[in-house]
Amino acid sequence: MDVKELYQKQEQLLNEEVTLQGWIKNHRKQKEYGFIDFSDGTYFKHVQLVYDDQLQSFEEIQKYHIGSAITVTGQVIPSIGKGQDFEIKVKTIKLEGSCPEDYPIQPKRHSNEFLREQAYLRPRTNLFNAIFRVRSVTAMAIHEYFQERGYVYTHTPLITTADCEGSDQMFKVTTLDLNNLPKTKDNKVDMTKDLFGKQAYITGTGQLHGEAFAMSYKKIYTFGPTFRTENSNTKVHANEFWMIEPEIAFCDLEGLMDIEEEMLKYIVSYVLKKCSLEIEFFDKYVQKGLKEKLEKLVNSKFIRITHHEVIDILKKANIKWEFEPDYEEDIAKEHEKYITEYFNGPVFITNWPKDIKAWYMKLNDDNKTVAAVDLEVPGAGELMGGSQREEDYDKLMTRIKEMNVDEETVDWFCNLRKFGGCYHSGFGMGFERLLIYLTGVDNIRDVIPFPRTPGNCDY
Repeated sequence: MDVKELYQKQEQLLNEEVTLQGWIKNHRKQKEYGFIDFSDGTYFKHVQLVYDDQLQSFEEIQKYHIGSAITVTGQVIPSIGKGQDFEIKVKTIKLEGSCPEDYPIQPKRHSNEFLREQAYLRPRTNLFNAIFRVRSVTAMAIHEYFQERGYVYTHTPLITTADCEGSDQMFKVTTLDLNNLPKTKDNKVDMTKDLFGKQAYITGTGQLHGEAFAMSYKKIYTFGPTFRTENSNTKVHANEFWMIEPEIAFCDLEGLMDIEEEMLKYIVSYVLKKCSLEIEFFDKYVQKGLKEKLEKLVNSKFIRITHHEVIDILKKANIKWEFEPDYEEDIAKEHEKYITEYFNGPVFITNWPKDIKAWYMKLNDDNKTVAAVDLEVPGAGELMGGSQREEDYDKLMTRIKEMNVDEETVDWFCNLRKFGGCYHSGFGMGFERLLIYLTGVDNIRDVIPFPRTPGNCDY
């Protein structure tokens, strides 16, 4: 039986005999009694095992160390102690896998920095057990949202020749011998000798390939790993992370914002319902007021405002900014924080200067801005970024030339505008950014099971 099932059926199982398999989280030994804090990972709550010296194996059980794997059979009885409704009166315990006394995960408070060095063991702690369960449930919420609405889940390639995010931000893939590279006559690396016969990259986005499928299925989404070479050591950057990227045909920017708002509220509601114990834990030990913040978002009306209007508000604010707001520039973290506080809720910022946004975004009639949108949420800043895509072939080709994109790598993408193209939109949401928001944990390294960041590629 799983611990989760035991909690769900505890009233029916009272005084019944059950068998559980899992691990010792803590072991308090007394002369005539012993108490084991037990978990099998299926539920956030643990179970207390109680044994006494009437057991033939009493002395042997007292030698079991924290971290050991065991099979226990016992009777479910009402608990006379605080903190639990029931406990297990042990009849037998079998040691399945012993653990030494110097086991790193002892029942005490460990720093997150220490636990990052023990990434293969940290899911055994309460904090990371909660984090990665929320990660699993959130992933399911994302799939359920899109599947219930008729979206096709599309697996876009991890290896690509498309220069989608700028080749300087993408990892290169090669089978060439780096100690003996073939060269062309002009002394450049001869990529025709490589496996694919050309330069290939590990993808930085599934968007371009997703658009191709949206032109067939109307509504698609991708959800998978992406990779960037940013040499950044901030709390919100990693070199390997997951992205959710829907693409919707016959959808303009206003329709896109409707979808973003509905999706986010659905996910947050889903997690609040399915992970109530974990959210309570985060609220108590990680970020005070987290639960209230999430419930408030579900009931919020998301504000829609242009980039120009945001800069107007920032310039009128009686604040000395570290980074002065500029109509032609991006906004800083301090600006994002101010805007969400100003409106007391989530804010969609639309119509950004074209020179700071990607080449595939739809050019507005003013020829200065693009139909792009960023969603800013209280306490986290930017959570999603999207746009209406440029459906005009000639305008797209002009932008490609202006921004020095390699035409040959995206010619197929441009041809989508020739072959029955239509207005369409899409957005991207970093999965780990969402998890930071949902858990209150402020470092991306702590919401990824085995993080890949500059200087860190262990395990």
